[in-house]
Amino acid sequence: MDEKEKICKEFIDLYLVVKRVREECPWDQKQTSQTLIPYFLEESYELIDALEKDDSEMIKEELGDILLHILMQSIMAEEKNRFNFEEVCKNLKIKLITRHPHVFGEIRVEGVEDVLTNWENIKSKEKEEKGILSGIPKNMPALLTAFRIQEKASHVGFDWKNSKEILPKLYEEIKELEKAIQEDNKEKVEEEIGDLLFTVVNISRHLGIDPESSLRKTNNKFTERFNYIERKVKESGKDWKDYSLEELDELWEASKTL
Repeated sequence: MDEKEKICKEFIDLYLVVKRVREECPWDQKQTSQTLIPYFLEESYELIDALEKDDSEMIKEELGDILLHILMQSIMAEEKNRFNFEEVCKNLKIKLITRHPHVFGEIRVEGVEDVLTNWENIKSKEKEEKGILSGIPKNMPALLTAFRIQEKASHVGFDWKNSKEILPKLYEEIKELEKAIQEDNKEKVEEEIGDLLFTVVNISRHLGIDPESSLRKTNNKFTERFNYIERKVKESGKDWKDYSLEELDELWEASKTL
C-alpha cells in the first residue's frame, strides 16, 4: 500500500468513526451545528497556542480536533440533506484550482503580491461581493478584522508605501487622543482609541507582524510578571493594600530579570 492509499484509508476510516459517534453517542446526538460553535472556537485557539509553541505533538493533536469538527458539521448537514462531505471536498478543490491560475493555469505572477491581488479579484468575482471589504466576517476579533480590512484595501493600491510613512499618523492619533482626554469627551476618546489601535495594526502589518499574536504574547508576559508580584505579596504575609505603588513597581522590575 503506497502513501496515497494509506492516507485515503485512514481518512475514510476516520469519517466512518465520526459518523458512528454521531449516530450512537447520546451527547453527540444532541448536538447541533450551533451548539458546537463554542467548542470549535476553543479548539481553534488551542491549535493557535500549539502552533505558537511549535509543539509537534500538540499541533498534531489539535489539528485532529479541528478536523473532527469539520467532519461532524458535514455529517450534520448531510442529515438535513443540505450538503455532504464529498461536496465540501469538491468545492474546496475547485476553489483552490480556480484561485491558483498561476499553478493550474497559464497566468504568470512576479511574486506574492501578484498572487494575493489575483486571489482577491477572483474571490470578488466568484461571490459577486458588494464591495472589496464585504467578505470579511463580522465576528472575528477586532484586531484581526482591522488587519484583514487593511490587507484587502492594500491589494487595490490603497495603502501606505512602508511603515515609516505611518509613524507620523501614529503620533497624530496620540495627540488627538490626548486632546480628547483633556476635553473629557468620552465618545471622542473612544473614537480616538480606535483610530490609534487601527494605526498600530497598520504598522504591524507593514512590518510583517501579526498584531493578534503580538498582543497575546504581551498578555502572557504581563500575566507571568503579575503572577510573580502576587507570589511575593503572599510570601510577605501582607495584604495588597499594605504595598505602595512604588513598592509594587519595584517587584514588577524584579520580575523582568527572571
